[in-house]
Amino acid sequence: MNQIIAASGEEVGGLDVVFPPLYEIFWSAVVLLVLLIIVGKFALPRLYQTLDERQEKIAEGLGAAEKAKEDRAAAARERDELIRQAQVDAQGIRDAAHEDAKRIIQAARSEAQDESARIIDTAERQILAERQAAEISLRSDVGLLASELAEKIIGEHLKDQELTSRVIDRFLDDLEADSAAAQQVETR
Repeated sequence: MNQIIAASGEEVGGLDVVFPPLYEIFWSAVVLLVLLIIVGKFALPRLYQTLDERQEKIAEGLGAAEKAKEDRAAAARERDELIRQAQVDAQGIRDAAHEDAKRIIQAARSEAQDESARIIDTAERQILAERQAAEISLRSDVGLLASELAEKIIGEHLKDQELTSRVIDRFLDDLEADSAAAQQVETR
């Protein structure tokens, strides 16, 4: 059975088995040509259009990426400049705050010294007033005691108040002069 039996009952042998009949080659070529025309007319332009659109999108994407890279670099430079400027401003603020603090401290010291001087001055005046009041009170008390002592020594009541007052004042002035002279001798 070396030979193949065809559908029509004819025997086919040799090269006819490898090569199809001529009419099949013709119709296959016609179908292939029609397919090539349809694909070339309708499918290929759409395919090329899609490829062109993709290529444009890729080019746009690369351009956008390059622009984003440039924008990012510009933003980084701007950020660095803003940080540097902020550091300069912060240093200026710190310096101004230090100067303000020094001025405030100096003003507070000056005010405290003025207040201290005022308090000391007021205290000195008050001490002087109290001293004078004490001297007056002491002079009056010493005068009374001296007149009472004089009355007891003499044994009589002193009736002339003006004379008594002059005697007491002269006595006290002599005491003050003696104590002032003693202080001058001690300081030398």
